[in-house]
Amino acid sequence: MITVEPQIPSKGETKCLGDFFASAPPSRSGLAPSVDNRAHNQSNTKVSINSNNELIDSYIARLWKVREKANRSLMLTSDEMTSICRSVRALFLAQPGLLDLGGPIKVCGDIHGQYDDLLRLFELCGLPDKVNYLFLGDYVDRGRQSLETICLLFCYKLRYPTRFFLLRGNHESQAISRIYGFFEECRKRFSVKLWRTFIDAFSCLPVSAIIENQIFCCHGGLSPEMLTPELTSLADLKRKIREIVRPCDVPDCGLLCDLLWSDPWYLESVADGREPRGWEPSERGVSYMFGPDIIDRFLDRFNLDLICRAHQVVEDGYEFYANRSLVTIFSAPNYCGEFDNAAAVFCLNRAVPPPNYLSGSTSSPRNQEDAELEGSFHILRTDIPVTPRPLASTGLTTHPNSAQGPK
Repeated sequence: MITVEPQIPSKGETKCLGDFFASAPPSRSGLAPSVDNRAHNQSNTKVSINSNNELIDSYIARLWKVREKANRSLMLTSDEMTSICRSVRALFLAQPGLLDLGGPIKVCGDIHGQYDDLLRLFELCGLPDKVNYLFLGDYVDRGRQSLETICLLFCYKLRYPTRFFLLRGNHESQAISRIYGFFEECRKRFSVKLWRTFIDAFSCLPVSAIIENQIFCCHGGLSPEMLTPELTSLADLKRKIREIVRPCDVPDCGLLCDLLWSDPWYLESVADGREPRGWEPSERGVSYMFGPDIIDRFLDRFNLDLICRAHQVVEDGYEFYANRSLVTIFSAPNYCGEFDNAAAVFCLNRAVPPPNYLSGSTSSPRNQEDAELEGSFHILRTDIPVTPRPLASTGLTTHPNSAQGPK
């Protein structure tokens, strides 16, 4: 059983919104979901980076002080950021492209350079020294402080490599960040060379994660290449995704493109009023939209319970789709100053700890009936006034339930 409810922030410039979910989302496996901490011991991963924790801590402290400065200037040098990028790049490559994670863990959606909101998120949900995090991508572009945002996230990854995780979004690419703000921010504040250094690190980010062999996480969504006949088990799916060679740019089509770009197919997007089914070329002009039937096939084939993704603005910060078999998470409130949206963080916790599952065993606890997963949403909303603008001027498209990101 999964219970989902919002949690009220105790301090900061936030307030709680959202509904209480008295009934649980259906468990597709028929068994009680569970989480544990084995995820943070990647059994097939050996990280041999000798991090200087005192130095990283000093970077983190300086980054937190940015909001105290009147000119809001970044308190790291170009050389320091280059060193951070090179170190985190090696760390990304030392861990698999698909991460096996456990809990408790908090899952965050798009941030898009909204640095103050990222700091408030950590103040509300807990700092990474005590809380496990998974971010679903889109850290840069749109917002005014993409450099501060990505530097803080990279530093936390270096400081807590086995409990702080970052996935790649469609904006962590050369083509998109060149257009939507990050390139210009790097060029004006430092240099084009620094932007290229970040792009090199982005090219090594993992692209998906599976929490407890039950929740599939990525930035965008599903791909036809994930439902080919030869993929018959979860192990096959993991192997397929881990075959993506890194470093790599984001191609115009194929598995990696779809993981970062695809969207659920909403009824409003169906021109002739029929029910959305199957695959449809995306309104973004790249990748696909997929219907509830595709989600059912995917979850049934791989015995999964839920798809957790980001990539679209949603009014309440989270939005369920297809009978709660997919949830969209968005973590940038008042996105771009143009949307009056809340932000959300998906919090997964163990309700009843199993008796003998913290010993490092790699077997799944899905059959342990006393192991349950509690899910809740931290909801953040800032009090910044929103100035609506025509969508044509922002490069965004929308439908009644969700506003899609840039093409």
